Amino acid sequence: MRLAYLDCQTGISGDMTLAALLDAGVDRDALVSALDSLGLPDVELRVSTVMKGAFRATAIRVLHPEQHAHRHYSDIVAIIQAAAGLTERQRDLALKIFRVIGEAEAKVHGSTLEQIHFHEVGAIDSIIDIVGAAVGFDLLGVDEVVCSRIPTGRGFVRIDHGLCPVPTPGTAEILKGVPLRDVPIQAELTTPTGAAIVKVLAKRFGALPAMTIEQIGYGAGTKEFPDRANVLRLFVGTAEAVGLERDEVMLLEVNLDDVSGEIVGYTKQRALEEGALDAYSVPIQMKKERPGTMLCVLCDLDAVTRLEELLYRETGTLGIRRRVVERTKQSRAPHTVTTPWGSIGGKLSWRAAGLASFSPEYDHCAAVARRYGVPLADVMRAVEEAYRRAPVQGMPVADPGTDAEPVEPVSSAHNHSHDHGHSHDHGHSHDHGPGGHSH
Repeated sequence: MRLAYLDCQTGISGDMTLAALLDAGVDRDALVSALDSLGLPDVELRVSTVMKGAFRATAIRVLHPEQHAHRHYSDIVAIIQAAAGLTERQRDLALKIFRVIGEAEAKVHGSTLEQIHFHEVGAIDSIIDIVGAAVGFDLLGVDEVVCSRIPTGRGFVRIDHGLCPVPTPGTAEILKGVPLRDVPIQAELTTPTGAAIVKVLAKRFGALPAMTIEQIGYGAGTKEFPDRANVLRLFVGTAEAVGLERDEVMLLEVNLDDVSGEIVGYTKQRALEEGALDAYSVPIQMKKERPGTMLCVLCDLDAVTRLEELLYRETGTLGIRRRVVERTKQSRAPHTVTTPWGSIGGKLSWRAAGLASFSPEYDHCAAVARRYGVPLADVMRAVEEAYRRAPVQGMPVADPGTDAEPVEPVSSAHNHSHDHGHSHDHGHSHDHGPGGHSH
């Protein structure tokens, strides 16, 4: 599998991205030809080699006539749609990036996508940066884009709307769901264009993945920092496709020695209800040999604030340890099988095509066991047997509706746990829809 990794140590912008793509070996003539088809008059892409600190990097500058009018979203869509030199994939990527920016701007300004007009992002150089990035990543021919956590910078920046804190409201809106990191630099490190490129292209975030590096591109930013090189690094290489997904999550831990087991159990349940990925407790021996409990909550990065508030409120703890951890996980999707009691859900997981395994969904099985007065173990065995008789191999399509309550039984004569030698699954999956992740 061919990978691209964006190392955003000093942020990301559109011009840095385009420069890094060219430095990583993207065909300049093919890129310029695609950009020329936009029909923007008297536009020149100037590429140069510069030094950032002690390091060589590629810098780009877009030369164009002075412009006065702001463009609406529809104006930019029309320009991209009319560009005959773009492939369908390049056009689609560029439109997705602009749409992400347009929706964010519309939200923060209380407007609509049709009414919003672009200021800085509607300028010719931003159009070239975004379309150029879409063309460049397409020409790069990678299967997946991975990105480091994004630094936004600190302080204030002056835009057409006045003085704004970093990240600006539009950038912050775009970066929802994207893992961030703090870099103590008083400057805007990530622009709306850079944020939108990451939001659309990056499928996961974290450290440099295990890969064999083939090429590294260095894209120079315009600002100079005294203690670090302002460059975006783009690693291009290959990795073995093993069907494992990688991401970063937050681990929250508290040590408790003055709360009851009931409170610990209640807090774990509430954490799961509030969106925690997992919650568990471990008996520990605290200082002065006091017995205690370590309560651990694993969550997505965007859920940290509300889960910390829950831990403080319910346990009365004075402090919470937090650390970002990287994890791998098998690909998974919900799947439904047909049993004597109707449809019951479970989870498929796999590491590679043809190696799927299936686990019954506890809540579904428990609901059936209560409803029909049969042992839970019998229900779970029946679900596993139904899957074995009609397995789904390879990469199944998930059914988003499998979290519903189990349906009524096929027949009232079947309210027991015996399998009658056949499956009510007709040799195929009932999954009919996708199951369901960045200037």
